[in-house]
Amino acid sequence: MDSIWQKDKLTQRNYLHGNLNTDVVIVGGGMAGILCGYLLKENNIRCAIIEQGKIAQGQTGRTTAKITIQHNIIYSKLVREFGFDTAQKYAKANIEALKNYHRIISQNNIKCHYQKCSSYLYTLNNQRKLLLEASTARKLGIDCETVKDLKLPFKTNLGLAFKNQAHFNPLEFIEEISKELIIYENTKAIGIKKNRLYTNKGTVSFKHIVFATHVPFKSFPGLYFAREHQERSYVLALENAPKIQGMYYGIDDDGISLRSYEDLLLLGGCSHRTGQNSKDNYKKLRSIAMQFFPNCKEVAHWSAQDSMTPDGIPYIGRFSSLYHNRYVITGFCKWGMTNSMVAAQIITDYIKGNKNSYCDIYSPSRFNRSCFSQLCHEAGKSVKGLSASYLAVPDKTLNDVKKGTAEIVNHKGKKVGVYKNTEGKCYIVPVKCSHLGCQLQWNDDEKTWDCPCHGSRFDYKGKLIDGPAQKGI
Repeated sequence: MDSIWQKDKLTQRNYLHGNLNTDVVIVGGGMAGILCGYLLKENNIRCAIIEQGKIAQGQTGRTTAKITIQHNIIYSKLVREFGFDTAQKYAKANIEALKNYHRIISQNNIKCHYQKCSSYLYTLNNQRKLLLEASTARKLGIDCETVKDLKLPFKTNLGLAFKNQAHFNPLEFIEEISKELIIYENTKAIGIKKNRLYTNKGTVSFKHIVFATHVPFKSFPGLYFAREHQERSYVLALENAPKIQGMYYGIDDDGISLRSYEDLLLLGGCSHRTGQNSKDNYKKLRSIAMQFFPNCKEVAHWSAQDSMTPDGIPYIGRFSSLYHNRYVITGFCKWGMTNSMVAAQIITDYIKGNKNSYCDIYSPSRFNRSCFSQLCHEAGKSVKGLSASYLAVPDKTLNDVKKGTAEIVNHKGKKVGVYKNTEGKCYIVPVKCSHLGCQLQWNDDEKTWDCPCHGSRFDYKGKLIDGPAQKGI
C-alpha cells in the first residue's frame, strides 16, 4: 500500500532519449540522489540523475520523515567501539545536515510541512542504557535532557529529549528542490564500462558517477550486498488519535515510534531482518493502536526496507580504491534523512576536490572488527540460504495451499513457491533468488517473496521489487 506521502504525485519526467554527456551522473532518485544533485547544481557542476522508476517512490517515499540527529542509541555505542573523536564527528556531521535542511527550506520558502520539535528516545525498562546515552550526548555537545513525564498514552521509565529537531513531508520537499534538476525517470542502469554508463534507454558519458541506490546495482568490487543486511519495519497512519508533540522512538526490543502529521498519527515498529519473521506485523501494530488509541481509524499502512551496516555508520565515499571517480551512498541504518544530507555534502566535496571533515568516518573502505564479524555472519546466512535451495523437495503440493496463503511445495517434481489468492488462483514462481540463488521466504504482510540472505524482494508474480537482485524470478 502507498504511504501517505505517495498520495501526492510528483512532476513526471521523461526517460533518457539516446546518449548523454555530463560531468556527474547519479544513479538513484531518492532523497540522497536528489540532494546530491541539488548541492552539485548549487556549485555549478553539471549533473544528471537517472531513476529506474519514479523519483522518491522507493525507501524515501516510505520513511517516517524525521530530520533528527537522534539515531537510536548511537553515540554511547560509537564512543565505546571507536572513541570520542569518531562519535563527535558523526554528531557534527548530522548537526550540519539538520542546519542545511533548514537553510534550503528557508531560502526557497519551501512549503513541506516542515516543523521544528524535540525528538525523544524512551524506554520502559532500560533506564541505565538511556542515561549513558544522555551523558555521552552531552559530552559531545548535543543539546539534550532527560525527561521523566512523557506525554504518551502509556507509562515510560525515562525519556531523552534532543531539542530543535524537525519533521516534514519528504515528497513535498523533493518536488521543490528537484524542479531545476536534470532527471530521467524509467531509465534503468544495466552496466558500466570505463566512463560510460549503459542504461535501457541509452548511454551516459561522465567524469564522475554516484551510486545512490538502496543497494548498488554493481556488486563488484565493493561487495556492499555482503557488508550490510536488510531490515523491514511497518507503519500505520491513524485518524482520531491524539496529536502528539514531538517524535518518539522506543529503544526496547519491542519499542514503537510515534509522530504526528496534520491530523494523523504515525505508529511504527515491528522491525525484522528481511526474509525472517514476516507475519502478523501489521496485526501487532493494529493491536497496539487499539490498546492505546481505541477510537482511532487506520487510513493507510506501509512498510520500508533499510540497509544496516555492522557498525551503524553509512557507507559514503569512493566506491572502491580501484576507481577515483566512482562513489557510493548506502547503509543509512533507518536514519536516511540527515544521513542523505551528510552524503550529499561529502560527495559534493569529493567531486569539487575539497577535503571533507567527515569523509574518514563514513569511508566505505573502513574495515574494523564489526565489519569482519558482519562478513562472517552474512557468509553464514548465504550458506544456509543456498543450502535450503538444494535440500529435498517438500511433500506439500498445490492442493495443500490454503486460499490467501503461500507455501513452498512440490509441483511436477520441482520445488516452487505458490501463492493462492482468495479466489483460488495460483501464482507459481521459482523459489531461488535471482541474485545468488538463496531460497526465498514468504512475507505474508506484504504478499512478497523475500531473500533472507541479502534482502532482495519479489512480488507474488515474481517481479523484482528490491535489490541487490537485478531481475525477477
